[in-house]
Amino acid sequence: MRVSRRGTVDPFIVMDVIKAAQDAEDAGKNIIHMEVGQPGTAAPKAARLALEKAMRDNPLGYSVTLGLTELRARIAKLYDEWYGIDLDPERVVVTPGSSGGFLLAFSSLFDAGDRVGIGMPGYPSYRQILKAMSLEPVLLETSENARFQPVPQDLDGQELDGLLVASPANPSGTMLDKAELAALMEACRSKGAAFISDEIYHGLEYERPSVSALEIADDAYVVNSFSKYFSMTGWRVGWMVVPEDHVRRVERIAQHLFICASHASQIAALAAMDCEEELEANLDTYAVNRRLMLEGLPKAGFGRIAPPDGGFYVYADVSHLTDDSLKLARDLLEHAGVAVTPGHDFDPRRGKGTLRFSYAAATDDIREGLRRLKDFMTERTATAG
Repeated sequence: MRVSRRGTVDPFIVMDVIKAAQDAEDAGKNIIHMEVGQPGTAAPKAARLALEKAMRDNPLGYSVTLGLTELRARIAKLYDEWYGIDLDPERVVVTPGSSGGFLLAFSSLFDAGDRVGIGMPGYPSYRQILKAMSLEPVLLETSENARFQPVPQDLDGQELDGLLVASPANPSGTMLDKAELAALMEACRSKGAAFISDEIYHGLEYERPSVSALEIADDAYVVNSFSKYFSMTGWRVGWMVVPEDHVRRVERIAQHLFICASHASQIAALAAMDCEEELEANLDTYAVNRRLMLEGLPKAGFGRIAPPDGGFYVYADVSHLTDDSLKLARDLLEHAGVAVTPGHDFDPRRGKGTLRFSYAAATDDIREGLRRLKDFMTERTATAG
């Protein structure tokens, strides 16, 4: 049967790791999960109760394409609470997760063959979605000195139609400050390139708040989600904020691609936004876990890291330990019972020498995982010697 070249995308290796960890658990082995990019907690209790009530009282049919009016208004209010921005709710588009937001953003902004810059290391689905949409991902190799974030000089000599930036980033957890983000946005503006800001990890910060692109200018697409801070990964609901004159074009595309985001998930998301006490308790747990990781990973031999400002990941350079991080990840799973993610997903060139560790699990699991990592690496070093 004839097939499309657009379907020739790379696998998502972290999902393969998750499957291997599940297989090991099904075989009776205890696994500590440091590979999963999701909170270990459920959606907030009030969100689940709100959906339970809605299922009794509401047929939960289609919502309007742009999302429930109440939810769009509450998201707009969040921008005042977090950033001091007076945001018109009409600019908010509720999406089927951030993935739906990227599909809408790329469809609205780019034509087939357009070139979109993304920093490496970076979230792998960016480049695979771009490829699947007949767009060309331009991989910008960021430096450790820039804490694995793109800088305006990375755009020099590049013909770009757009730039996608994430802060806090996956896998590094590093963030751009306001001046750095503004400089990138201005560099894009000077090239006539669109700017997309992935803000999915906002709310998960430890020493300073994240900066939204909307604090700097309105000529950007902002993509966010209820998956991370709001602990709702499986609910598949997110949002985007677009310039006023782009709302209708995004709405038209969404009408045909999705009709609407899940009505049920929107009900839960609306309630989740007022669960600050519970959500901040989750953040306190991540903060403890982050401290444990920054203390424990170097003791286990993983000391070459860019300390994360936000999110719940640590990205480690293990090139001094191996030239095959995929094999090292397999060994850690098989012999230490710790699932981690090899860097191949995040950086096609340098990823063979990196690992990503997630600290979104329960604190006791993080402690146990660090103990196992240290024991395994100590034995590995002794055997090699």
